[in-house]
Amino acid sequence: MRAAIGDQLHVHSRTVEETDRTGLILEVRGTAGAPPYLVRFDDGHERLVYPGPDCIVEPRRAQEA
Repeated sequence: MRAAIGDQLHVHSRTVEETDRTGLILEVRGTAGAPPYLVRFDDGHERLVYPGPDCIVEPRRAQEA
């Protein structure tokens, strides 16, 4: 998995009761875009994330770059 600052991290929920989470990648701490990523989620919390198979990186759009 590769990401850049400004990309979105989408985390799929694991159960029906949970909702999917989306966050903005603030820092890429691995080499060449590799994890871990510092992510600010929609609820305002920041967390260091090692994405698993339930995660998708959505690149920022060209006009937002």
